[in-house]
Amino acid sequence: MPSKDATPNKDTMPSKPVDIRAMALFLAVAFLAAGALGALQPVTGIPGEVLQLTQFGPALGVGLAAVLWPGRVREVLAGSGAGRSGRGVPLLVTAPLIIAVSVGAYAALTGDPRFTRPGAPFLLIAVAQLIGACGEEIGWRCFLQPLLRTRFGPLAASVAVGVAWGVWHVQVFAQHPLYAGAFMMGAVSMSVVMGWALEGVRAARLLLAAGFHALINLGMLLFMDEESGAVLPMVLFGASCLAAAGLWTWARVRRPRRAGAVPAKIPPIMDDVR
Repeated sequence: MPSKDATPNKDTMPSKPVDIRAMALFLAVAFLAAGALGALQPVTGIPGEVLQLTQFGPALGVGLAAVLWPGRVREVLAGSGAGRSGRGVPLLVTAPLIIAVSVGAYAALTGDPRFTRPGAPFLLIAVAQLIGACGEEIGWRCFLQPLLRTRFGPLAASVAVGVAWGVWHVQVFAQHPLYAGAFMMGAVSMSVVMGWALEGVRAARLLLAAGFHALINLGMLLFMDEESGAVLPMVLFGASCLAAAGLWTWARVRRPRRAGAVPAKIPPIMDDVR
């Protein structure tokens, strides 16, 4: 007969259904706005290597949701629980490690490190990439992830966000199927890494997610030349991301088991929109 201690605590387990309306609105605006901003990019004259305007599509989705449900969106963005820290450095270190493994594997296979000198000042590119990454991550990791996290565990929520994030980069599907598949593998894997690293993080969530994202983008710009559509660099990048996601998942699942505890899930952060 199970003891009372084995009874799930309703305050530590997700029980509320995902807010379908808020999620659907966000995704619709993120996709449509990204398309419109992408069409606007040539008119602005902003080089794509400096900043992609499409990155602000998710931010516009969150903004419209905030107009309709300001209190709810504020609650989602604020997070829940007491908050945790200590995983920011491992997350930010993971990004250059992914790039280093990808570049090292490519150099070993081809003898070409593929370094590409940017056409704009690197500092300008780095700042712009961080701003653009914030435009994306306020939607994917600060809004959609917490919404899904009210219903699913961290791994399932991260995979779902990663699939949406990957499909949102719709232009990759015009490339070779192996390129597109490797990109999707990389997107889902990176989402898993960020999902584990940001679990329970509150105040620094946006900066950490955007920092990881920007470091990946800068590494790909300098060493991967992913815009050319070359298949091998993208396949190696996707495989490196998958390896990183596997290590993060192993570390996060193994730690509670070694401590003899069951990992707690964050409580619901919002009720159904009435």
